[in-house]
Amino acid sequence: MIVIPMKEGENIERALKKFKRKFEKTGVIKELRGRQVYKKPSIKRREEKMHAIYVQKLQQAED
Repeated sequence: MIVIPMKEGENIERALKKFKRKFEKTGVIKELRGRQVYKKPSIKRREEKMHAIYVQKLQQAED
């Protein structure tokens, strides 16, 4: 359960923004979307490798 501590007189919009940020970090929506369609394990591994290669290229470009 996500708990957002609110201070006295804090704006409700700010609390909602904090809640949305915390909820997004949990990855619930991402997992639900991933479960809508079955992906073979080999395809999952291939996508993970491609993502790792992409991230590595980005890091090398920064250096």
